[in-house]
Amino acid sequence: MRILHTSDWHLGRSFHRVSMLDAQRRFIDHLVETVRERHVDAVLVAGDVYDRAVPPLAAVELYDEALHRLAGLGVPTVMISGNHDSARRLGVGAGLIERAGIHLRTDPAGCADPVVLTDEHGDIACYGLPYLEPALVRDALAAPKANHTAVLGAAMDQVRADLAARPPGTRSIVLAHAFVTGGTASDSERDITVGGVAAVPAETFAGIDYVALGHLHGCQRITERVRYSGSPLAYSFSETDHRKST
Repeated sequence: MRILHTSDWHLGRSFHRVSMLDAQRRFIDHLVETVRERHVDAVLVAGDVYDRAVPPLAAVELYDEALHRLAGLGVPTVMISGNHDSARRLGVGAGLIERAGIHLRTDPAGCADPVVLTDEHGDIACYGLPYLEPALVRDALAAPKANHTAVLGAAMDQVRADLAARPPGTRSIVLAHAFVTGGTASDSERDITVGGVAAVPAETFAGIDYVALGHLHGCQRITERVRYSGSPLAYSFSETDHRKST
């Protein structure tokens, strides 16, 4: 299966008071064309779709256009909320939108409820873990502590339990929005430090075939199976030398 992994669109962002919406619109054009030309089987969007919880109307319209165009290609899209997004707002209408092949995962309660994709080799269980704010989700996930490692670990325990109950040979993908140890940050990312520790170890995602990460804006490989796509555009001068990719 050919997967396109992207994240951190930050629709509605400005750079030194200059709107980046036109550049973001060109990115959406490029994304849709790449999906079409490369015969992509599924699109993964690992959070921070918007730049802030209440985005400007023009950003919402561009998001709506992107969803319509991706749905029009008949290619499944799995999307999670990031720390810049309002999970509740982004998730409005998720059940209805899912009928068009756009799968929004914004509720921590759904971490172990995968989108099941299928190709000639069998099933792929695709789990969407939205950004997990430790203090808000600790109790819901029965995490031992209110920090990033604990809540992500608890979510991944649920994921592995669901995966273990599926037919042997089922492949797995996890989307997550987090700062994973070994990643390199830039100036344009919002700090998610809780209790002095923001990073979680890559071992948190053990047992998963591919982990599609969002949050850090540089395209980078943590391990062979744990990767950041990075943001599609540079959002700070610290990203001057970044290779933007998907």
